[in-house]
Amino acid sequence: MKRRAAALILCLLLVFQLSLPPARAAGDRVYFTAAGSYILPLSDNTMPFWSGGYVYIPSSIFTGKGREALGVSQVLDSGQEWMTLYSVRKSLTYNFSDNCAMDNDGTVYYPGAILRNGTVFVPASTVSRYFDLLYSVIEVEHGSLVWLRQSSYGLSDKLYADAARHPMNSVYSDYIRARESAGPGDGSPGEGARPSDSPEDQEGLEGKRIALCLKAGSDAAVLTDALESYGAGAAFFFTPEEMERQGGTLRRLTALGQSVGILADATDPDRTVAEQLEAGNAALFRATCGKTRLACLQGGGPQAQREAEEAGFRCLRPDLDRSGSALRNASGAQELVRRLASWRGDAAVWLGDSATPAGLRAFLAAAREAGGKCAVYTEAGLR
Repeated sequence: MKRRAAALILCLLLVFQLSLPPARAAGDRVYFTAAGSYILPLSDNTMPFWSGGYVYIPSSIFTGKGREALGVSQVLDSGQEWMTLYSVRKSLTYNFSDNCAMDNDGTVYYPGAILRNGTVFVPASTVSRYFDLLYSVIEVEHGSLVWLRQSSYGLSDKLYADAARHPMNSVYSDYIRARESAGPGDGSPGEGARPSDSPEDQEGLEGKRIALCLKAGSDAAVLTDALESYGAGAAFFFTPEEMERQGGTLRRLTALGQSVGILADATDPDRTVAEQLEAGNAALFRATCGKTRLACLQGGGPQAQREAEEAGFRCLRPDLDRSGSALRNASGAQELVRRLASWRGDAAVWLGDSATPAGLRAFLAAAREAGGKCAVYTEAGLR
């Protein structure tokens, strides 16, 4: 009787398998990443992988929503020599020249970080154990899910995977659509898009410093996440009103060593340039206890610039104005790299509000591959 039941089950399984659509090739399987209840965007450059028996996760998981969910943040050295992960009471520093990490007390942990595709990856097991997190590798529909969460998170692996099915399908669809639309050799327009490997796109930035200057709007925090994940510098220009609204972002930018400037409208009929600059610095001081002497003037002319400079400010005079050229995907990123490759020497680039987080990440990856460095534009020049 048991043999008959087993045979029946095997038959049913065989019929079921024959009714399934053809399996995807092994190379089509992906690794999702989740922090708490948040499913991260899916890209080739930030996809987890196995090495030496350890699963490695991108350090960018500790920025943005991932940082909020896990209570762990990252600081990446602009020179790409070290990275520190830290919580309220603990810190773990990875020196890229050594295959290890070191905590506050000098205790050494193995293995170290791995640099791949311009992204820093860390072993999930070490990080989870040190910061009292939990992690799981769960088999899901399109591949595997690497899930990090705080130890108080109540769901089991199965319940979480079931609950996360819809957002995983959504990011997977975006990932496939982006790869198909990008075409061979190009990158996905999503997060972490790959730069092109063609020689003409990869030459010409070696040793150059690029100062990205952006208009700070509601997406300033996520643009900061992109810069932080690549250890890149930039200058953000806030209107006085945005400074009042984004005190937390101002404090974070200041702590990361990014540059903050004031965006003034020289055509404003109600306030002079000097009054706007004074209002901006007052808001900045309330948020950070500091002030800036960096300004960007919209409209007006030489007279408005003289007014600002007489008040002790340095006005932004970019080498390239790309505010009218959208930086939204890998294609826009490669176009900007090509333009900078033809520019002699360092360059300050005004992006205005044309950059999206995905476009900025694509450019940072492409610029790094081409040998360029994203520096910070300050009142004293590029740094």
